[in-house]
Amino acid sequence: MRPLPLVACCVLSVAAAALPSLSTAQTASKPTAAPATAPATTPDTGPPTPTVDPAARQALERMSAYLGTLTTFEIKTQTTLDIVTEIGQRVQIDGSAHYKVRRPNGFVIDVVTDMKTRSFYYDGKSFTVFSPKHDFYAKVDAPETILKTLDVLWDQFGLALPLEDLFRWNDTKSRRSEDLSSGFLVGPATIDGVLTNQYAFRQGDVDWSVWIEQGDRPLPRKLLIIDRSQTEQPAYMARLAWTLNPTFPADTFTFKPGPNAKSIRMSTLETNTETGSKP
Repeated sequence: MRPLPLVACCVLSVAAAALPSLSTAQTASKPTAAPATAPATTPDTGPPTPTVDPAARQALERMSAYLGTLTTFEIKTQTTLDIVTEIGQRVQIDGSAHYKVRRPNGFVIDVVTDMKTRSFYYDGKSFTVFSPKHDFYAKVDAPETILKTLDVLWDQFGLALPLEDLFRWNDTKSRRSEDLSSGFLVGPATIDGVLTNQYAFRQGDVDWSVWIEQGDRPLPRKLLIIDRSQTEQPAYMARLAWTLNPTFPADTFTFKPGPNAKSIRMSTLETNTETGSKP
């Protein structure tokens, strides 16, 4: 998971009520009555140690394995993203995205939000980012697979695609499962008419939840990500509607610029000459 880009919902905590103090009772008939014995107290052992429930880990791995079997799929999402202003106020930006994916070497992603509109094309040979409103596009050569292309986009250009975790769930090199510090089943929930189970996880400074469809199609139907590294804890939420095994025309994933489209250069990350690292 890239850096942000969930405090688990519906987790209940119960506070014990303080018992009223007991005063010594004295009556004329029993002037020497002993005071009541103070109730026993439980030593404060601090918060419980977080653990990963094996059943939650298994559900995540089952979902990942199932996603890895999909050759073509289409997803329509509704998203909400928190933006933190300069004065520390959190505001929300709504949006939508439309994914068409052909593994291992093709995708087109159309993203529309209140702030901007972008389209991303990958056809197994090149990657293009296009701004329809401005009619600008930038195109670069790309490796032969989606996963390798995602790595190049991040390492060379600092670009992480929306919900790119959808392509990485079943990545054999991913250490997602090992990096979890907490994970548990929150409970069943209905998402857009689909019965799911919600699982909550903690991974470094990120809390995240995934709602996985029940039954023989363990698809992620909702995602929630919360960045705990910031005081405001901004969140990202996406609801996903799936179409499995669609058929796409051969040229679906190739960008075709219009007559007025203008090509621009994609900015690369600069390497620090002293440390050899990139920001």
